[in-house]
Amino acid sequence: MDFSTCDLCDPHKADTGDSFRVLPPLYRSFGGREKFAGPVRTARCFEDNSPVKLLLEQPGHGAVLVVDGGGSLRRALVGGNIAASAARNGWAGVLVHGAVRDVAALNACDVGLLALGLVPMPTDRKTPGEVDVPLQIAGTWVRPGDWLYADADGIVVTAAPT
Repeated sequence: MDFSTCDLCDPHKADTGDSFRVLPPLYRSFGGREKFAGPVRTARCFEDNSPVKLLLEQPGHGAVLVVDGGGSLRRALVGGNIAASAARNGWAGVLVHGAVRDVAALNACDVGLLALGLVPMPTDRKTPGEVDVPLQIAGTWVRPGDWLYADADGIVVTAAPT
């Protein structure tokens, strides 16, 4: 996919609407792809990765999963096995507003993976979470069906493919 988030932003510098959004620079790259884009699917879960695992074990068709983990850095929502499943099932990427683990395994997976940080503690499966719901990530709305573009310069979310 040939795009630059900087080039995507240039024509939108005066936008005040909701169809073009930029996520704040909070995320680190852990996956094997530093540049990825695709239609958005969402999951909301707190310290329980059940919906993440369920979705990433299904065909992704080039989609990007955005996970609202509440910003928790106490338990990892994606590890090496789940990232490998995402790559194997055709997901373009995963953005986790929370933590991930197994950094060496994550880096070896052919999938984009952005997260707030690393923690070795796995999740505790107690709460099923929600799938395909609108999320507010770091003050920015991300909705199922939006498009997410990520590269070394940042993360852009649009209401339609650009």
